[in-house]
Amino acid sequence: MEKDFEKLLILDFGSQYTQLIARKIRELNVYSEIVPYNISIEKIKRFNPRGIILSGGPKSVYSLDAYKPDPEIFNLGIPILGICYGLQLISQHFGGLVLPSEKREYGKTFLIIDDNRDLFKGFKLDDKIQVWMSHGDRVEHLPPGFEVIAHTKNSPFATVANKSRTVFGVQFHPEVSHTPQGKEILNNFLELCGFSRDWNMNSFVETEIKKIRDTVGNNKIICALSGGIDSSVVATLLGKAIGKNTKAVFINNGLLRKGEVEEILDTFKAGFNFDLIYVDARKRFLTKLKNVDDPEEKRKIIGNEFIKIFEEKAKELGDIKYLAQGTLYPDVIESTSFKGPSAKIKSHHNVGGLPEKMKLQLIEPLRELFKDEVREIGKILGIPKIILERHPFPGPGLAVRVLGDITEVKLSLLREADAIIIDEIKKGGLYNKIWQAFGVLLPLKSVGVMGDERTYEKVCVVRAVTSIDGMTADWYKIPHEILERISSRITSEVNGINRVVYDITSKPPGTIEWE
Repeated sequence: MEKDFEKLLILDFGSQYTQLIARKIRELNVYSEIVPYNISIEKIKRFNPRGIILSGGPKSVYSLDAYKPDPEIFNLGIPILGICYGLQLISQHFGGLVLPSEKREYGKTFLIIDDNRDLFKGFKLDDKIQVWMSHGDRVEHLPPGFEVIAHTKNSPFATVANKSRTVFGVQFHPEVSHTPQGKEILNNFLELCGFSRDWNMNSFVETEIKKIRDTVGNNKIICALSGGIDSSVVATLLGKAIGKNTKAVFINNGLLRKGEVEEILDTFKAGFNFDLIYVDARKRFLTKLKNVDDPEEKRKIIGNEFIKIFEEKAKELGDIKYLAQGTLYPDVIESTSFKGPSAKIKSHHNVGGLPEKMKLQLIEPLRELFKDEVREIGKILGIPKIILERHPFPGPGLAVRVLGDITEVKLSLLREADAIIIDEIKKGGLYNKIWQAFGVLLPLKSVGVMGDERTYEKVCVVRAVTSIDGMTADWYKIPHEILERISSRITSEVNGINRVVYDITSKPPGTIEWE
């Protein structure tokens, strides 16, 4: 990001909620970024944050392998807020005592406010507010210089403060929806940091256009265009910055949905300030994927093949040094653990799927953004609704929705079934209420009866979820009559599928995609 943005730094100690902190802070018009808990003090100083938040985490601060930040963060003279593990870390650092709690505290509880200034400005004294707890340890003795500003029945030190240092700690999680007034608490912390709230998507667009111009200059750049909102925003942003020097390459890898190629080519044929280049590489990808059933291997093959084609196109087009793609923050978080102790979940083709040695230099303007922020940018850039409202589609396409090995027959079955699912959801007026809906073809067959004859055919899964940014998701309750129409149409219109099932798994524990 550009240096003129005021920033808040979030040190990640491994909490499942860390990304929610970043989202909530950005919603309050402050740019926040997640970094590993053990980031050096030199890097923190270069980042020049106005405030720091210490996330929660799975460890105990008194264990031998506890995660500890550079202690110099407490000498920077900027406000610090510790959440859960962060509170316990602060307490221990300043001489307090943290021990296992006799009674663990998980779920909803009520916080009683003892001091309605600072973090609880705007609240009433002795107010009881609902908060979300998730801890097995608690602070037993406060360090010198700290005072209690809120408590719960089980946690006498549920919120503490050292006002002379502007250091605060909360035992609960203000970033989750189960703490309804958590955003107000975080807002009060930002007020204490003195933020001017200059972070918004309009300012991001202006800054990123300048940044692209400064980086690329008069050079050409290849942009990976899939037709989804992420890559469409990147291509349009590049077009605004460097015009026709943007070469948007749309690769048909044979793994796209029914009618998708025609729709994308029609949408981008005119009115956009970039060159659109179409590459038909269906045979090439499917040959590489033959007999491959491991999902990670599929992603790696697809990622490598994309890069090879981009490099070939770069050579054809002249001296091109840069490749731009629509990587988002959730892609980065799920593909790597560089942000902290969080475990890698899966590789995304445009993050973990890239080859180690690549001739082109990557430009990822949206790398630190969430999906809803990208949609907002899309509106600012005037991208058509057909793209803005489109459900997310994975980079590896149907390769990760056809479980097991990939064949033309299986892809054809899934395309037809998926088109029926989307058609019925649109007819039912549900498309814009659902974050993502699609079909999955399972690598197994089931017995069925059609026209008094025994069948032994494929199983299709219907998957539909609601989400804000893809980091968490709830399964969507499609009305039974719409599910019935979907099932009836698939089993009667798609020759090769005789059973339809509905996935009712949220994220976590599952992921949105099956592979």
